[in-house]
Amino acid sequence: MNHTVASYLDPSNLGAWGTYLEQVDRVTPYLGHLSRWVETLKRPKRSLIVDVPIELDSGAIAHFEGYRVHHNLARGPGKGGIRYHPGVTLSEVMALSAWMSIKTAVVNVPFGGAKGGIRVDPKTLSRGELERMTRRFTSEINMMIGPQKDIPAPDVNTNGQIMAWMMDTYSVNQAHTTTGVVTGKPISLGGSLGRSDATGRGVFVIACEAYANAGFDISEARVAIQGLGNVGWEAARLFAQAGAKVVAVQDHSCSLYNPIGFNVPELLKHVSLAREIKGFAGEPLSASDFWAIPCDILVPAALESQITKDNANSIQAKLIVEGANGPTTPQADDILRDKGVTVVPDVIANAGGVTVSYFEWVQDFSSFFWTEDEINQRLDKIMIDAFKVIVDVANTHNVSYRTATFIVGCERILTAREMRGLYP
Repeated sequence: MNHTVASYLDPSNLGAWGTYLEQVDRVTPYLGHLSRWVETLKRPKRSLIVDVPIELDSGAIAHFEGYRVHHNLARGPGKGGIRYHPGVTLSEVMALSAWMSIKTAVVNVPFGGAKGGIRVDPKTLSRGELERMTRRFTSEINMMIGPQKDIPAPDVNTNGQIMAWMMDTYSVNQAHTTTGVVTGKPISLGGSLGRSDATGRGVFVIACEAYANAGFDISEARVAIQGLGNVGWEAARLFAQAGAKVVAVQDHSCSLYNPIGFNVPELLKHVSLAREIKGFAGEPLSASDFWAIPCDILVPAALESQITKDNANSIQAKLIVEGANGPTTPQADDILRDKGVTVVPDVIANAGGVTVSYFEWVQDFSSFFWTEDEINQRLDKIMIDAFKVIVDVANTHNVSYRTATFIVGCERILTAREMRGLYP
């Protein structure tokens, strides 16, 4: 087995973790003397697999498998979401934790990378079952989390209510209220204004910067968005507000096209009621045809590995801005580069969420809360400044934005590792 691969994974099927390892290998030649530490990036600091038993409403006992992974803590406590999804695997959680390490370093907030999840379809659970599962999972990973150790947040199929249950469970076990143990909480429990929209807002801000950097006006852009959850929703709203036309959308229910642009407020109103885009007016597309839609900006804001060697050739966008984590495989990256398509990677494009999570964590410690305008201004500045650094690195080394982003993130993590040294 390759010595860079954790022994508990099948080396022939590494999934998302394999994608991450290949990304690190591609950036290693640019790390100079820091490359002697690169194995640090290829090994999670610790991984926890837990059994989550609960009593269902029927009286039966159900068991779910849960995970929490700390990838790297050299720059600060772990930070990363909790997802509830039937496709959650250890490989996926490891990769997501690693991308969080890179992401927090790129926007230069003092966190490391972590991630968690439970393999479950939450739609099959009642509210009571969901609460019991969340509280049991929190108790099982209790030794991993804490406001100075590891701070979970919402992710796929989790939200402020889930975070409230996690915070309460942790606080009861600590015998005092500890709001800073999670972020993405309801405002009434120490949550931050602007947090729910932050990832989508960051995607929009970075898209505007990258599109302007290429010499184009965002108000004239045609945009296609995969996924209209929290990220895609806010990005769509802001694109439309800026005058761009959202011409194609896709979610789990269907794909739709409107060459003159959707009425985005009406589309979002439909989604808020129906929980899907199906039923909204538009030209139906097959899932594969969605990728071939003529557009200027493509925003994949769903799950990992959506853009692959099988559909990358059909993409017509000038610019891809990754709202999801790991939506583009390395093989697809190569195809897109050869086609002249610019890809802004997830580890900068969707870093708005973790940036405002950092703001929430800071506000909880100080018990002093900022206005939404203050938060948005701080977010925009951090995102724009981080992107400028990436553009400079990309130009200096004549590399893609993804490689430049990984150079920045890996250098910051490994510099911290080198300065701290090894103990004992």
